Amino acid sequence: MSFGDPNNPYGPPPPQQPPAAPPGPPGYGYPQAPPTVPPQGYGYPQQPAYPGYPGDNMMPQTMPGLMTTARVLLYIVAGVQILIGIFAIFGAATINDASNAGEDTFGDNGLSDIGHASAGIIFVFALIFLGLAALSITLGVKFTRGGQGIRITTMVYGILGSLLGFLGLINAADVGSSASLVFSLLWIGFGGVMAAAMIAPSGTAWFNRPRY
Repeated sequence: MSFGDPNNPYGPPPPQQPPAAPPGPPGYGYPQAPPTVPPQGYGYPQQPAYPGYPGDNMMPQTMPGLMTTARVLLYIVAGVQILIGIFAIFGAATINDASNAGEDTFGDNGLSDIGHASAGIIFVFALIFLGLAALSITLGVKFTRGGQGIRITTMVYGILGSLLGFLGLINAADVGSSASLVFSLLWIGFGGVMAAAMIAPSGTAWFNRPRY
């Protein structure tokens, strides 16, 4: 009887191999596997972009050129309105003084009443021009921090200015005044640039930008 034959049923059982030990944690110094990061693909929320110019996700940092031009024109218009208001006040005061002198010389008559009424009308127009000058300056200053209200007000202001300039152009052509013609053309141009700057996409993006 041979115990070396592996097919012999009466032979000793084959030696058993000890079970393999379960894998333990990696020892000190072994590289660790990086954590799994889910891909930022379809179905995951994306980081919202800052509103900016059309086709650009970056926030506008500087005022667009057309906006800067409109702002300068607002200051120029304000200066002209202030000068007109000041000269109108002096004119109203001069007419009022002349009316008072006429009353002292010729007594109370219809001419003095007309003079006082004319002085009052001119003074009212002077106050209107000074108020418009304050509005022009306020709109120009608010270009930096203002919102859609400033944009819409400036747009309407420019359209109305162009309309008044057009009416003045018709009157200047009727009376044949070259100075009035040039003034009306300038007023139309200024108002048109203001309105165009507010309607342009760059102007809309500027007033829609985030403010911190």
